[in-house]
Amino acid sequence: MVIEENLFRAILSTKGRKTGRSHSVMLRAVKYNEKIYFSRHKPDGDWFKNAMANPDVIIEYNNSTYTGKANLVKDEKLEQKISQLKYPGEKRADEKRVAIEITLYEQ
Repeated sequence: MVIEENLFRAILSTKGRKTGRSHSVMLRAVKYNEKIYFSRHKPDGDWFKNAMANPDVIIEYNNSTYTGKANLVKDEKLEQKISQLKYPGEKRADEKRVAIEITLYEQ
């Protein structure tokens, strides 16, 4: 994996769960243990719902494109760690969040 930073902004593209069309959004991402994580307060965002319905995703970062598979993070301690990495030194790092873990496919 070429992504060196632990915290970065990336474009996450998912396949629409209703339309089947590509849906892209710029998000703050976390790299941890060779996986990429995206999180939010509640599982109500389109990108989150799309990734759960169609787990094959595309991540664009630093002029490179990566493909991977999304999975819901079910470990509360891991969710908490991702929040701490995503919001270092900020109060919101302690807020409860939901997260998806992206396992990148080999390039």
